[in-house]
Amino acid sequence: MAKKDFYEVLGVARGASADELKKAYRKLAMKYHPDRNPGDKAAEASFKEINEAYDVLKDDDKRAAYDRFGHRAFENGGPQPGGDPFGGGFTGFGGGLGDIFDEIFSSGMGGGRRGGPAQGANLRTHIEISLEDAFRGVKKQMRIPTRIRCNACKGTGAQDGNTAGNDSCATCGGVGKVRSRQGFFVVEQTCPTCGGAGRVIRNPCKICAGNGTVQQERALQVSIPAGVEDGTRIRLAGEGEAGPRNAPPGDLLVEVSIRHHPLFHRDGTNIYCRVPLRMTQAALGCEIEVPSIDGSRARVKIPAGTQTGEQFRLRGKGFSILRRTERGDMYIQVNIETPQHLSRRQRELLEEFDGENPASSSPENEGFFSRVRDFFDGKH
Repeated sequence: MAKKDFYEVLGVARGASADELKKAYRKLAMKYHPDRNPGDKAAEASFKEINEAYDVLKDDDKRAAYDRFGHRAFENGGPQPGGDPFGGGFTGFGGGLGDIFDEIFSSGMGGGRRGGPAQGANLRTHIEISLEDAFRGVKKQMRIPTRIRCNACKGTGAQDGNTAGNDSCATCGGVGKVRSRQGFFVVEQTCPTCGGAGRVIRNPCKICAGNGTVQQERALQVSIPAGVEDGTRIRLAGEGEAGPRNAPPGDLLVEVSIRHHPLFHRDGTNIYCRVPLRMTQAALGCEIEVPSIDGSRARVKIPAGTQTGEQFRLRGKGFSILRRTERGDMYIQVNIETPQHLSRRQRELLEEFDGENPASSSPENEGFFSRVRDFFDGKH
């Protein structure tokens, strides 16, 4: 089957400029890319076809040969790009696939052909704070083992900071990145020879061995905002490891954990405090004093006949809300304690109390066992 005209494949005129060729190619490459058309053999064939067409037409020498001889220019004995237009042969897609990854995908991922050493590594660390610190916010001093800029070479990696004699990296050609092809995909990685700098240091620094960074523990202050929750991760941009040869530093990720509190339990913006009451306090009613997370005191009136599990809300006495001035609520959760280790007199008083009229003082108890009796009597 005869090959289509390359200009027709890309949908451009023969006099199309380089920008028009590139625009047409990118549009078609995105449309027919195998990732967007899984299992579509026709799309795969079109993708190969447009890559072959663009590889020829984007190169001035190849395009001139194609304009003169058509597809015959790349058959056996045809021209090679950059040399005698009548020698060599066309060997495949060339840089076509590389272009699609450079111009389409890396534009949204921070990739592309930019040189320069790789960014410094990101660091993770952990800090534990009290519930009170989480409520009001706190600044904590930390010491982080990391890599910092080498002062001897000012981060350049070259002895005395002199980079004038550095050579262009032969592995990547000064670009700082190398590529490997895996089927339809082109994988781009930092050059292993120059570390992404694009240049090889001829006279490396004796202190950092040409890396531009040295290992050292660094003091750092971390600001924990009021209202932070357990497990929150705080990212400190630029506080990670220094990048090699004055590349940008990485980030520091601080994970915050909050210690268990003996009095309070937090649930979002609310605070819960479990208060045990004596049986007599709950029966007769009383007034109790409880602490608040902000260090103040609050008085709570417990009405007579209070039962276990009842809650009393104190509005605005709860936890801080992140980046806001409001606060949640505080809940007093009541638990009635049954007396233990009774003296003889206490037992006598309780027996006397129980013999008075238990049904009227414990209606729920009486109602439950009344239903139990009915169940066994077959009235259910």
